[in-house]
Parts: sequence; structure tokens; C-alpha cells
Amino acid sequence: MCKSNLYLLILFNCLFLVSCKITIPTDNSQIASKLPKSFGTMVDSSRLNLPDWKEYFSDSILVSLIDEAMVNNFEMQDAIQRIESYRSQVVLNKGVLLPDLQINTSAGVRKFGDYTIDGVGNYDTNFSPNLNSKQKLPNPVPDYYFGFQSSWEIDLWGKLRSRKKAAAARFLSSVQGKNLVQSTLVALIANVYYDLLEQKAELNTLNDNIRLQTRAVEIVNVQKQTGQVNQLAVEILEAQLLSSQESTIRVEQSIFEIENELNFLLGRLPQPISSVTDFLTLPLPQAFHSGVPSDLLVHRPDIQQAEMELKASRADLFSAKQAFFPSFSISSSLGLQAFSASVFFEAPASVAYSVMGGLTAPLLNRRVLKSQLLSANAEKRRAYIDYEKKVANGFIEVFNSLKNAENSDRMFALKSQEVAILRQSIVTSADLFISGRATYLEVVNAQKNALQSQLELAELKKRQFKARIDLYKSLGGGWK
Repeated sequence: MCKSNLYLLILFNCLFLVSCKITIPTDNSQIASKLPKSFGTMVDSSRLNLPDWKEYFSDSILVSLIDEAMVNNFEMQDAIQRIESYRSQVVLNKGVLLPDLQINTSAGVRKFGDYTIDGVGNYDTNFSPNLNSKQKLPNPVPDYYFGFQSSWEIDLWGKLRSRKKAAAARFLSSVQGKNLVQSTLVALIANVYYDLLEQKAELNTLNDNIRLQTRAVEIVNVQKQTGQVNQLAVEILEAQLLSSQESTIRVEQSIFEIENELNFLLGRLPQPISSVTDFLTLPLPQAFHSGVPSDLLVHRPDIQQAEMELKASRADLFSAKQAFFPSFSISSSLGLQAFSASVFFEAPASVAYSVMGGLTAPLLNRRVLKSQLLSANAEKRRAYIDYEKKVANGFIEVFNSLKNAENSDRMFALKSQEVAILRQSIVTSADLFISGRATYLEVVNAQKNALQSQLELAELKKRQFKARIDLYKSLGGGWK
């Protein structure tokens, strides 16, 4: 085959390989098209405008706690270090398309055997009439070198660019991972904080009831002395008082543990935590529009993180496919080299250089490449499934949170009316008991029912707060 035909054949093969460039569909856009236009019957066509968490929570104590957690929380610090780890990969892959340049200095010595090709050849060379004294080869032969070496793989098919894109996508994924940690942390601290407020409100309610029960015990003891009631009435009321006192100890232990849970989230050692005193009248976070479901793709950090992982897996798959194509690399060196230190700096005689280009392609035993391709394809499918799962989960969380917030408000309104009636029943039963028109059992039941309803009211108040916190988090709030 003549040289011109050989060159044409090589050019044809290269053009054929270029025409085989693989395109990976952006199928995550199909998920967005599947989302409904609204959250069920709760129609809201406005775009979502989430407030900052410092604006969303009106309690200055809670805001200061979250501020401290942003700096000292262990999970936040770990997330920041993960970002730095992935940033290093981005820095590494920034130069993947550029030539590699190294400086090299070396010194060595080599002894050739007298009965070898090198030994005999060097010996005979020393008798050449064309050599001067500086060119005589000693045995052993020293070797001194100082210069630059470079290697460069030319990205013909986009394999190296895909690796660069994958590193960038994983860095952005780590950033969204940090945002997810922050969003979760804001919601978690708020929830634990309102747990603390609810327990303190329960303790205040128990203390108020203990005062009422103590007064009732005093009254029934007086009536026992006058013969109006018997010992059974005294024992039942005293037992009720002891039960309430035991409950206060249990609640105090719960407050102690919740405060330490908050301290751990804030990255500090146990210490008391101050809070507002009137929990039941504390205003709820401001209401905001839920927006349309497609807003979740922009606001939720877990969905953003899954999308970045999907982009990285696509880039990995593309790179794995391009690994089957030939790679073209160029290597070169330039420097000073001599076998004698006395002539090392005699340029240009001691100048040495080399240039080499090579085209390599895998032909046999490509099982490693096939394995990497199968693995990359499986990872890409897993990333797509995870992205689809995050979107579906986000929609369900918002839908549940909207309904929970609505029902919590309705239940709190009804329970507030019940508490007002039962509080009045305590006064009524006490007056009737003193006048002899009610039994001590009716007094006990009135106090017990009123206490239970007040505790349930505090629980519902906490549920109102948590419903709004969950809605705020499910919409993607807390990290901006």
C-alpha cells in the first residue's frame, strides 16, 4: 500500500470516530413536565418567594440560636469540609486539558559489560578519528541531566472535558449538600426549640394546677373536720396532688434533656437556654404562598443536589464511552545532558531535546473499559431514579405540610374554646362543692379535665409551629 493511501485510510478512520460522538439525553426535564400544576385542591398560581429564615422566625432568641449553630454545629462544619474536598477535585481537573510541564535534574552512572553490545560499541567509538578528547567515553559512564519535560494528551473526543464537567457537578452537589444540611438544621433547631417552649408551658400549667389542688386539699380537710366529707375525699384529692407533683419532675427532666439536645446542635457543652415565657400567645410564623410544584426544582437543595449528581453521572458515562476511542498524546523534553561535568554547560553541544507523538487505542482485553462503562451506566440510572424520587418526595412533603397546617389551626381554635369552658368548670365546681351542691369527685374531674385540655392546647400550639416549619423546609426554605 502506498503512503498516500495509508494517509487517506488514517484520515477516514479519524473522521469516522468523530462522527460516532455520543449524546446523552437530558431526561431530567421529563420529570419537570410530569409535575402537576398545583398542590391538589390548594391552587396557587403565584411564583414562590420564600423569606429568609431570619425574617421567617420572629423570635429573637430562636434566631440567635440558629446563628450560633451556623458556625459551631458539627454537621455544618463537616459539610463545609466536604465542599473543600470537592473543590480540590475541581482545581485538579482545571488543568486536565493543558500540557503537563515538569523540571527534571538527575545524575547517575552506568557500567557496561566489556562483552556486550554497548561495551564493545563504546570501546570502538573511542578509537574514532573524528572524536576529540572531550568526546572520549569513560567506563563507567556518568550521566548528568537538567531540563524540562512535558506531556500533553489532546482531548479529541471530549473525554477529558467530561471529567472536568463531572468534577464541577460534584462540587456543586457538595454545595447543595451543605445547603441541605443548613435547611435541615434550621428546621431541626426550630422544632426542638418549640419542644422546649411546649414543655415549659406544660410545667407552668402543672404548677398552676398544683396550686389549685393544694387549695382543694385544704378545703376538703376543713370540711372533713366539720363532718361534711369523709376520709376518702381527702385521700383522692391528696393522691391527685401527688400525681401532679410527680408529673412536674418528669417534665423538668424532659426540659433538661431538650436543652442539652439544643446545646449539642449548637456545638456547645450543656448550659441553660433562655426562652420566651408565654408560649400560647406567641405569634406564628408569617404565612406565604406555596407556589407551583415546579418551584421545588429550584428551591429544594436535596433536589438540586440530586440533579448535580445526575449531571456528574452523565459526564462519567460519556467519559467511559470515549475511553474506547483512540487517544493522542505528545511528549517532549529539552535540557542539558552530558557524561562529563566539565562540558555540561557547553551549549549548544550539550543541548538535548526530544519530541514524540503517539496515537493509542485499546484493541484486546478491554474488559476493564467494559466494566467501567457498565458501572457508569448503572450509576447514571441510579442517579436518575434518585432525582425522580427526590422530586416525588418533595411534592408529597409540601402537600402533607399544607394540609397539616390547615388542620392544626382548626384543631387549635376548637381546643381553645374547650379550655376556656373547662377552666370555668373548675371555678363552678369549687363553688358548688363549698355550698354542698357538688361532690368532691366532681371537683376532681373538673380539675383533671381542665389540666388535660390545657396540656393538649400547648401540644396543639407546638403542632401549629411545627406544621409551618415543615412547610417552610419542604418548600426549600432555610438555606438562602
